[in-house]
Amino acid sequence: MTLRSLTFVIGTGRSGSTALSRVLNAHPGILSLNEYMASVGDAAFPAGELTGAEFWEALFRPTPYFTNMIRSGVPMPEFLYTRRPGRYAAETTGIPALSLMVLPHLTDDPDGLLDEIRAAVVDWPGRAAAGHHEALFELLCARFGHTAVVERSGYSTGWAPGLRATFPYARFVHLYRDGPDCALSMSRHPGYRTITLMREIKERTGVEDFGELTAEHVRSLPPDLAPLLEARFDPSLVRDRVFPLRRFGALWSELVTEGARFLAGLPAAQGMTLAYEDLLDAPRKELTSLAAFTGVAPCPRWLDGACALLDDSRRGSARRQLAPAELDDLLKSCAPGTQALEENRS
Repeated sequence: MTLRSLTFVIGTGRSGSTALSRVLNAHPGILSLNEYMASVGDAAFPAGELTGAEFWEALFRPTPYFTNMIRSGVPMPEFLYTRRPGRYAAETTGIPALSLMVLPHLTDDPDGLLDEIRAAVVDWPGRAAAGHHEALFELLCARFGHTAVVERSGYSTGWAPGLRATFPYARFVHLYRDGPDCALSMSRHPGYRTITLMREIKERTGVEDFGELTAEHVRSLPPDLAPLLEARFDPSLVRDRVFPLRRFGALWSELVTEGARFLAGLPAAQGMTLAYEDLLDAPRKELTSLAAFTGVAPCPRWLDGACALLDDSRRGSARRQLAPAELDDLLKSCAPGTQALEENRS
């Protein structure tokens, strides 16, 4: 199976991407899969064939990383299900992977939609993961009357090569935001603060995957890092930690460089860049281009509503809020990413 139109929006996160998901969700022809990859992750893309029941398990199984954050009192604002809880809870059943962020974006009854998906998926025949995902996207398109699929997850540039290999016909949009503003936003977000700490754990232990961690690795970690690997930890370890802003500037540089290089390797018809500041400056122009790229018409009513969903009040936040020396340090850490973006545009 090959979908008629499948697009992945990749980027750093904290780049206006959540607002873009809301804009896309308002289009009558677009199935907006908000944080789908962040929710199902690599576990939903194993090698070989999957039965329908095995695929369902990959969609249903709560994500341990997110469950631990909720139980520890550091939930992310992207966790839509926790705002209007249903039959699932992190403390008891765990919140299904699809339910935490994907389904509440599509419907006010995520539990009901999850039941519909299960009823269809469990009896699907065995096939490769790509075929199951495509069938799920087709199912949801039919359910909501859409014709194009756009997936958007934050912190997603690392998934791009694998998605390209799995869905070679897919299109990719590289969304990015001004480096200092994005880095400052990351520094205040519980998810990116946790990501930074988890990256430090990997650096200290020398592992590439947390599945490689041994008890000896854990014992080698300082007392302000080791507890983060437990099912429940003191939220102050994340909330009250003091981070140098340049660490988030370096993270932004790493991610946008990764995204720019990936996009540069795509055929022109399958790649598009979108700067959040350009979207704020010329929303109708940029959204018209984006709609055409994803395979839908830029409906005038949609464009009118989309403009109201975009908020430029946080533009320039780093330059307004930081002291000159702190801003200068952040700009230096963002310089490699800024250069990569400039080279990609030239």
